[in-house]
Amino acid sequence: MNFPDPSALYTPCRLCARDCRVDRTAGQTGACRSSASLTVARAALHFWEEPPISGTRGSGAIFFSGCSLGCIYCQNRQISRGGDGVAIPVERLAAIMRELAAQGAHNINLVTPTHFVPSILPAIRMARAAGMSLPIVYNTASYEREETVDLLSGSVDIYLPDLKYARAETAKAYSFAEDYPKVARAAIARMVDQVGAPVFDGEGMLQKGVIVRVLLLPGHIAEAKLSVAWLCKTFGDAVYISLMNQYTPPSSAPSVRLPRPLDRTVTRAEYEDLVEYALRLGVKNAFTQDFGTQSESFLPPFDHTGVLPEK
Repeated sequence: MNFPDPSALYTPCRLCARDCRVDRTAGQTGACRSSASLTVARAALHFWEEPPISGTRGSGAIFFSGCSLGCIYCQNRQISRGGDGVAIPVERLAAIMRELAAQGAHNINLVTPTHFVPSILPAIRMARAAGMSLPIVYNTASYEREETVDLLSGSVDIYLPDLKYARAETAKAYSFAEDYPKVARAAIARMVDQVGAPVFDGEGMLQKGVIVRVLLLPGHIAEAKLSVAWLCKTFGDAVYISLMNQYTPPSSAPSVRLPRPLDRTVTRAEYEDLVEYALRLGVKNAFTQDFGTQSESFLPPFDHTGVLPEK
């Protein structure tokens, strides 16, 4: 596969559904608040993903700075909106992938990568040319243009997309993206078409496939059910569904005042209702969470661990 010069896709930038069309190579920034400088906030083993992603040795998570969606309740605000991170060249990103593999990671987990796809693709190619053979996980909020997903064909093995909203009014209120439901569903369908049904190795680790995350927001049980129903009807057992109750109001950002009911966590009754609904639909391929996940202590420190080479 021929990879384009990264700069060609940064100007005018149309990587995500915001379609900003700014010249990021000239330092301009759009919704993601990122120029063309590849910026990473953390690269380390991560143990809090779904079981066939984290396994026993951890997922090799690379957290990119910036985000095109900008949810008002974002827990990673420090890097998604604050811009915290270190600018690195593509060659360093390839080296980080190899270093995580050497640490025993089950896979390379690209977290919020959409706005840096032009730089990520050549890094994957470099890492693989140097012998790195781990599956590549694309961990995204799903506000993707289908054309961007197409660019990933042959490079990404596992998709880990969110399906945050089923209703345009909710998406507009919480992420300023009224078209999110339509965009995300189309992107997820493209991902499933691209990598196909789940494939596991002998240890039960996912090697290929799609896990769709449905984050239950407090007071939005009906909307989460709509997403689960769509996934079940559209894909059946071709995807796994991760039912998440971990929503936590970001107390680390006291200036953020969330509207009700986003100012509280999900109740046990709400989550049990969603799980029972999925069971009634006949969903078999699913992951659920314990209630101990509702804590900011589960967030990794974005302290630039693993980003720069050790001296």
